[in-house]
Amino acid sequence: MEVKIGVQHTPREIVLESGESAEDVERLVADALAGKTQLLSLTDDKGRKVLVPADKIAYVELGEPATRRVGFGAL
Repeated sequence: MEVKIGVQHTPREIVLESGESAEDVERLVADALAGKTQLLSLTDDKGRKVLVPADKIAYVELGEPATRRVGFGAL
């Protein structure tokens, strides 16, 4: 699933594809914003870990996984 994270005082957002469910990501974000953890830690599909300080999170947008199209068909 696609996850977009807005960081305070930063013009660009962090975008990653995560293999975790929407409920798991939502729980991790809620724990970070509630002060249970100092960092929001997510791992993308390629195994890279993204760490964001919990007090700098502006917003988190959860989306559906993007399907990749292959070939020369009509869009």
